[in-house]
Amino acid sequence: MTTWISDVFTSDVGWTHLEHLVDIGNRMAGSDGEREAAELTRDALAEAGARNARLESFDIQGWTRGDSAVVAPDEELECIALPRSPSDEATAELVDLGYGLPEDFEDAALEGKIAMVRSDIPEYYERYIHRREKYYHAVDQGAVGFVYRNHVEGCLPPTGSVGTEDDPIGDIPAVGVSSEVGARLARRYDGEEIAVSVEADIGDATSQNIHAELGPETDERVLVTSHVDAHDIAEGALDNGAGTAMVVELANALAAREDELETRVEFVAYGAEEVGLVGSGYHAEQADHDSIKAIVNNDGVVRGRTLSMTTHGFPELEAAAEEIAERHGHPIETVPQLGPHSDHWPFVQWGVPGYHVMSTSDEVGRGWGHTFADTLEKVEKRTLREQAILLTDLTVDLAREEQTIEHREPEEIAADLEDQNLAEGSKITGDWPYDN
Repeated sequence: MTTWISDVFTSDVGWTHLEHLVDIGNRMAGSDGEREAAELTRDALAEAGARNARLESFDIQGWTRGDSAVVAPDEELECIALPRSPSDEATAELVDLGYGLPEDFEDAALEGKIAMVRSDIPEYYERYIHRREKYYHAVDQGAVGFVYRNHVEGCLPPTGSVGTEDDPIGDIPAVGVSSEVGARLARRYDGEEIAVSVEADIGDATSQNIHAELGPETDERVLVTSHVDAHDIAEGALDNGAGTAMVVELANALAAREDELETRVEFVAYGAEEVGLVGSGYHAEQADHDSIKAIVNNDGVVRGRTLSMTTHGFPELEAAAEEIAERHGHPIETVPQLGPHSDHWPFVQWGVPGYHVMSTSDEVGRGWGHTFADTLEKVEKRTLREQAILLTDLTVDLAREEQTIEHREPEEIAADLEDQNLAEGSKITGDWPYDN
């Protein structure tokens, strides 16, 4: 046991791959950079010892940013377009909705107006509200434009996609502004007429998922996943270069322990996650859900030193993580609630056991993620190595024949979404997949 741990803790395989990813530049879904990142990841998995490393392509709605603007009566303010915003403009009264909670929209008169909301939620609020939920509440209330105000200080306008699976391009022009610009808009122009405009090149594009395998050729498999795309404004080190680097590091570690794997382990680095979980959604439509024993989805790892695992109401997943924490004397946070905002979700929503593997943070939301500041200097090599040790051992345990993990019924997941007050957000964004 000591030998493999020392090998992982001194390995540079994952970190080197992370450096390669951030040096590409733009890894936006459907871009040449995303394709280059996919090819590098395929080759890195093969070099680590995984077999049948390959790309699987699929069509997406491409979106490339052009110019965008927020023009107030006395000045033009800095902004960036939100991906999949339509190429459009709107001139109307600005309404500052603060946090943009569902009740804030209910109390506002937004018809024909431009809504501005913060990217965070108040400390007292019971759940996180995703950007897309706020956007579609604005659309539902008749707004003609949307301004997304970062809560993280530092003159960092946030990005993040809008749109739905059925209608990838959103309904109204949407831009992100920094915390400081948002404060200025609220102070000087709330109730005043402003203009929001977005220019974007929208057309057909291609993305791809990366697959590779280790272990015996069993029908049953454990998926170890991440996403390789990133928003075009930054290096995407945190979101999600680190997750894909972790997948490569785990492949390298598990190749050395392949004789311990009793179930096939399939590594999948998804494309087009940042524009609506498109790559994982494509995979979920093709895959036999019954054959998937568990998913270990890495999206948000290495951001903090302690792993946090959302377990989606699967007691066996929570117990497995707690066993690893005890075995290594290293803390792991487990969160039993549902988390519908990463590549595990197209599977978990139908009852497939899955972790969303992140790391603990005192911040609300993504912190540096989805901003210009998502750079390599925000992560540490030691954290990647420490977390890789825990996740390697976890994956070996999940792959053991005696480790049984019961799938859940989709009706149970739907009921949990209702009980955890997540159903409203899923329905307003068009993501509710159930009949009821």
